[in-house]
Amino acid sequence: MAIFSVIGRRDLPIKGEGLYLRASEMRDYVEWAELREKSRSFLTPWEPLWPIDDLTRASFRYRVRRHAEEMARDEAYSFFIFRDEDDALMGGLSFGHVRRGVSQAATLGYWMGEPYAGKGHMTRAVRAACAYAFEKRGFHRIEAACLPTNEPSKRLLERVGFKQEGYARSYLNINGQWRDHLLYALLETDPQPINPPSAAA
Repeated sequence: MAIFSVIGRRDLPIKGEGLYLRASEMRDYVEWAELREKSRSFLTPWEPLWPIDDLTRASFRYRVRRHAEEMARDEAYSFFIFRDEDDALMGGLSFGHVRRGVSQAATLGYWMGEPYAGKGHMTRAVRAACAYAFEKRGFHRIEAACLPTNEPSKRLLERVGFKQEGYARSYLNINGQWRDHLLYALLETDPQPINPPSAAA
């Protein structure tokens, strides 16, 4: 953990357009739990089943510790997304399943609280986070999976520059069911599209 504390955190927070990303801390618990609970019905159709104790302080403490350990071991990078103007917690973003060696790749995942969805925040967060992943963490390839019915997420990925590469059957267990997913990827050599700030997602 010491290596990431000294080297990795030097690059944080990740600054985006009107927002920033940083690692979770225990001081975020109350705001995180309230946002997740308020957004439960909005988020659950697109996420794995929530554990019974998911919103407890003990569970959050474990989450913060696990994320720090994963960053220290270069296994995954997880961040919260905050609005610049008032430091409001809006959502989260992660690069999981980090593969080094000949791959230099990771898998992107994200969630946005319902009050902040559809306003362009996640598009800007993903764009800033991918730039960080390529420039600071040395990834060559970032992958993402999206439910075929999740039109907002499909539009978001394509706006940021992700290309659809395939269709995976029963790829992830979402809300208690194995679901097919569209597979996307973004390469460090791909051109980054310039989109108007008003683009919503």
